[in-house]
Amino acid sequence: MSKMQRDEVLNYRPGKDSELPLEPGERVAQIFLADQRRYYYDHLVLGGIGAVLVSAVLIWLEKYDQVLVAVIAIIVGMALRAIYFRSEAFARRWQLTDRRLIGPQGRQVMLLEIETVRSLMGDVQIVTKTGAKHLIRHLADAAPVVTAIEAAKTRRAKVVK
Repeated sequence: MSKMQRDEVLNYRPGKDSELPLEPGERVAQIFLADQRRYYYDHLVLGGIGAVLVSAVLIWLEKYDQVLVAVIAIIVGMALRAIYFRSEAFARRWQLTDRRLIGPQGRQVMLLEIETVRSLMGDVQIVTKTGAKHLIRHLADAAPVVTAIEAAKTRRAKVVK
């Protein structure tokens, strides 16, 4: 009988224990954390969009009596989701160093491998030259984070040359 191996995803524990250690001489320039107000706002927006879409479908199907129940279910579901995942969302952090961007779950992006950094609906998306995508979510303000990552990338390019 073959032995089943445990999936590495199940070993994930949010927080500092899941981060890669700093290399000798590496310095942390900034740490990006999730913003509590933004986290709940994102859930509110998703719940609102879901409620509108489901209501439109139910009205199109002429199920008028089910619209109120569906909207309440979506609001309750999104509220429960926000409560359930908040500890994980707030334990995640991204560290910008002079060499790389270190994220949760052992993720890292070398600064010179970054192709694109952009604001995406209030979050920051990082795309590498190989096409890998990373998302820094629930930021209070994405623009300064994009600027900081771009500036660190430019500084690193000058050091390497």
